[in-house]
Amino acid sequence: MIELRQLTKHYGRTTAVDGLSFDVRPGMVTGFLGPNGAGKTTTMRMILGLDAPTNGTATIRGRRYADLPAPMREVGALLDARAVHPGRSVLNHLKSLAQSNGIARNRIEEVLGLVGLAQIADRPAGRLSLGMSQRLGIAAALLGDPEVLLFDEPVNGLDPEGVVWIRTLMRDLAAEGRTVLVSSHLMSEMALTADHLVVIGRGRLLADVELAEFIRSSSRESVLVRTPDAEELACRLRDAGAAVRPGADDTLVAEGLESAVIGKVALAHGVVLHELTPHRISLEEAYMELTRDSVEFGAVEGSGR
Repeated sequence: MIELRQLTKHYGRTTAVDGLSFDVRPGMVTGFLGPNGAGKTTTMRMILGLDAPTNGTATIRGRRYADLPAPMREVGALLDARAVHPGRSVLNHLKSLAQSNGIARNRIEEVLGLVGLAQIADRPAGRLSLGMSQRLGIAAALLGDPEVLLFDEPVNGLDPEGVVWIRTLMRDLAAEGRTVLVSSHLMSEMALTADHLVVIGRGRLLADVELAEFIRSSSRESVLVRTPDAEELACRLRDAGAAVRPGADDTLVAEGLESAVIGKVALAHGVVLHELTPHRISLEEAYMELTRDSVEFGAVEGSGR
């Protein structure tokens, strides 16, 4: 269990994290989402004691990270895959971590096999690709067999096989009863990986909710309608209480009425339908809708250079 209570971080006049309070519970994957600059990495660094909060607390299983008697056996983390000595081999990097934390040698061999690096254990860490560096960082996080795990953008640099692998690993770890907090910009992956979402913007909590509920509550279901009598049907649907807007290729997008009701309205007025397709908002669409006003580094419309 990770518990944050009014966690706040100021850098001079800049507020990076602003009164965050939420729990990361065991037995599920919690996706940690937010635009660039939202404060995700700063929050993770405060959980791990790498940055001191200005106010509030971040505890792991009831203690601050600095007070844990055997940190690597209780918490594993990947924040920066390149934060290794480039001249040290994969094996020696893990050896140094294991020796300093009283972890047995056979555990090194286990995690090397788990992350797929056993065949290149003698390769210098500085010669690894970003994807292989991510795997090494994950191996280090798992080395102490901890109950609590934090991963900051773990799929960066991974090939498609690697993305599927990390997705399966996260879900397997959660299924074992571990606490798993993972940040990512890939909404398609979060939709397949996370059970629960914590969304922040400009350092503030925007949502703390189950994935399915987040999508369900973010917007009404829309229905794509294709008909040769678009203007007529749009008029009739508005009369029935729907919000209607033009879609691509002479279609309509209707919100506020189920597809069955739309079909009945069309039948009652003799309107021919060529397509009637319900559309449930995706995680990406729901996320964009929620964080629209929290984007700090967005592109300027109309700027082509």
